[in-house]
Parts: sequence; C-alpha cells; structure tokens
Amino acid sequence: MTLPQQNGETHPVGLTIRGATKVYPGTVALKDVDFDIRMGAVNVLVGENGAGKSTLMKVIAGVETLTSGEICIKGQPVHFRTKDDAVANGIGIVFQELNLFPDMSVSENVFMAREPARFGIDIDHVLVEERTRELMQRLEQDIDPNTTLGHLRIGQQQVVEIAKALAQDARILILDEPTSALSAAEVEVLFRIIDELKAQGVGIVYISHRLEELIRVGDYITVLRDGEITGSRSMQGVDIPWIVQAMIGEKSKDFSESLGHEFGKEVFRAEEIALPKMGGGFMVDHVSLSVRAGEILGLYGLMGAGRSEFLECIMAQHPEARGRFFVDDREMREKHVSGRIARGIALVPEDRKRDGLVQIMSVRENITLSSLFQFTTLFHLSLRKEAARAAEFIRRMTVKVASPDNPISSLSGGNQQKVVIGKALMTGPKVLLMDEPSRGIDIGAKAEIYHKMRALAADGIGIIFVTSDLEEVLALSDRIIVMANGCISGEFGRGANAAEVIAAASPASAKSKNKDMVS
Repeated sequence: MTLPQQNGETHPVGLTIRGATKVYPGTVALKDVDFDIRMGAVNVLVGENGAGKSTLMKVIAGVETLTSGEICIKGQPVHFRTKDDAVANGIGIVFQELNLFPDMSVSENVFMAREPARFGIDIDHVLVEERTRELMQRLEQDIDPNTTLGHLRIGQQQVVEIAKALAQDARILILDEPTSALSAAEVEVLFRIIDELKAQGVGIVYISHRLEELIRVGDYITVLRDGEITGSRSMQGVDIPWIVQAMIGEKSKDFSESLGHEFGKEVFRAEEIALPKMGGGFMVDHVSLSVRAGEILGLYGLMGAGRSEFLECIMAQHPEARGRFFVDDREMREKHVSGRIARGIALVPEDRKRDGLVQIMSVRENITLSSLFQFTTLFHLSLRKEAARAAEFIRRMTVKVASPDNPISSLSGGNQQKVVIGKALMTGPKVLLMDEPSRGIDIGAKAEIYHKMRALAADGIGIIFVTSDLEEVLALSDRIIVMANGCISGEFGRGANAAEVIAAASPASAKSKNKDMVS
C-alpha cells in the first residue's frame, strides 16, 4: 500500500472535533479530545475497551451529544441532536453491535426509514429489492434481498449492516469493528470496497482490535486511552509495538502462557453428533470429540464450518440434532437448556448482545440470571444474597462498573463479555463452551479473558472454545480440532503448524464422514 503524505491537499480535513468532553454519571468517557477526519483516507481509531472510541463515534453520528466541545464540518460549527442530523450532513455509521430487525427481510433492513416511494404514496418494493441486490453484488455476497434477516449467520448480518451504510451514500463512513464477524474472504471484499470509497473521496473512520488490519488499511491513526488521546499521526512508520504501547502503556504482556497443570480424566464426550440442514446434508456432520478436565480444546474453522452449531447442539438448542453427549461418562438425556446447565454445561454465546445479555436489565440482574435458584427459597428471592454473589463475581471478573445496578448497556464491549462469562461461571460448570470469546474486544480485555481461561482450566474445568483467529487458537489451545463443511477435518496438538491448520480448514479438505477423534 502506498502511504499518503500528511498534507491538506492530499487528504483535506472534512470534520474536526475540538475539546470534546463527554460525562456520564460516574464516568468521564472523553476528556478534551481533538480529532480530525481526513477525506479520501482511512482514519484509524484504536484503544482498549472503555477508552472512549465508541462514545466519540456516537457523538459524530448524532447518537450522543457532547457535554462540552465543538464539531465543525468544513470549518463551520455543527450541532447533531439526532442521528438524522448527522445523516443529513453525510455521516453514516456501522455499529459494532448490529442494529437490525431479525424478523424483516434484508432489503427492508437496508432501506429502513429511507424507502423510495411510488408517486409519494406507497413504498416501491421493486426498486428497494433492485438496489439491495446491487449492494449485495457490490459486496460480492450471494444474499437474496427477500431473505428474512434472522435466518442469516452473524457474519452475513454484518455484511447487511455495511450495505445499509453504503445505501446512504455517506461522505464520512464510520466502521466500528466491521470485520469482527466476517470470514477472511469477506474481509478482503470489505477492503476492496474501502479502497473504492477512498478513491471517491469518502472519509472513513476505521475502528478495530485487529492490529494487523490497522497497519494494512490505515492512512492516519489516533489512539485513545482512558478517554484521552495518547497518539495521533500518519500511519507512515507505525508498527504494532507502537500501537500497543500507545494503547495500554506498560500493561503489554504475554497472555498466552500455559500454567503447566496436569489434565484430569475425560469430563465430556460427544458421539456422532449430526444436525440436518434444510434442503439436505448436515450443518454438523457426525462429529465425535472429547475433552478432559483442565484441557482447553480449540475448535477452528471458517464461517459455516459448523462450529457454532455444534456448541448449540450441546446446549440442546436444536431438537432435531442426533447423537449422544456424556458428562463424567454419564449420558446427557436432558432435552432443554436448563437441564444441560444443571448437568454442568455452560455456554458463552457468539453474539453477547442477542443471546448473552438482556439490555434493559442491570449488570447485577444479568450476571445472576442463570443462577437465580441459588438465591431462591420456595417463591422468595433473596435480593441480599443475589447482590452479594453478583458483587463477588464482578470482582472476580474485574468488571469495570461504578455500580452493579447500572444498566448493562452502559458497559464497554469487553466488560459486557466479562459479565457473560461471569454469568456462565456462576452456574458452577464442569464444561465451559465459549463461542468466539474475544470477538470485538481489545487486546487488554483479551489478555484478561485468556488469563481467566487458563486459571479455569487449572481449576479442572474442561473448556471448548470456537475461534476464527488462527493466532488465538494456536496460542491458547492444548489441542486443536479443525472443522470444515460440518466435519472434523484435522486434529493437532500444542505447537501445531499454522499452515497445516489453515489447510485443514479448507472446505476441500472436509471428508464426507468424519472419523471418531480420540483425545
């Protein structure tokens, strides 16, 4: 990539923020922040969870208003009281947490509240469908505009969210963790779209915790830490150590080191698990595996490989699934999620907002939600016991929150993820299932979660975690199982070769029927 020269003629400043301060009750999210968005360039914004990135972007997008400070577009002060004000000024945003309607079609989501009308009377559904199809082709996605959005996997939903922003013809486009749920092929498509938008003079703000992406795609970089700017410059000469140092100062450390404990006996086994899919074939194709107490088993593969569906089968979320599961060598016959939890299985889902948390409830209510039986006598819930237990797990998980009674939506993504993990641990699991546990969180929060996973394994919990991050699965797993096309396509021990793991994940490597895997 040819790096730009930092001058106003090459990449003129389209939007400036000066002295931005945003105060929430008990929290100063932004402290006197100065930020420029240059046009025809990718303006990278990076920082730990809770550093203020999303708050700054919400201010620019009109979702939040500044406590103090000024926003200018082309040198003229502007005031965004609503998102519509920002859209009218050519600003679009793709939020980290998807804001879509699962029961509506793809095209209805893309043009929600902006539908073209026929003669000013009714919605031109044909035009909506045509434009959506064009956007899907532009994003190189074979997604029917009439498909119900809830039927799509989360990666495809992320693509729809991006299409929704592109449909607004924004002059400034904010991408908040746009690749967190995308496959490698979809990421390449997104980068091509970004290059196209840059050539059209669009100013792009790009937020990601994948530092290699930032180096590749960025033209300018701004680093936030605890609501303050700690670095701002052209991307020329910037490397990952510089970014890490600016983000977390002296907190950088090796977080993938094993604690060196011995594994116990087999704590979980799956035999010939099959999940039929509509139209024939299997989403999970006769998968067999086991995990021992204290072992961290990584499930690696591309999107659509069947990894998440396999975890869902373990949690009894697919009644049509076939096969047998065993905990401590005793078969699980429970047909409901609550029964599986009682047997010692807990799941940290991939989509924490949709499946892991209740957004209108407090931190305390969310973290105890799966364990209310511990505080209940007949029909009476002891709020005192519940509050004490919640406070204990908030401390154990190092959740950064002023009060347990604050709404869960007030927390950063990394802290929300800690709450989801704490909720699972409060059930006292023997086997912990974690689906993309580090998705959409920064390297500091990742370090804490990795360390917690190591500590839990050392305490004898068997962990099965799904990831699309090759470095993560290689560094954290005691054993790796690779899936492709619903089958197990490879098994590797610690110190596996990255190229062999990638090769096993290729759909071409999947066999028509996987063999039993012996740990």
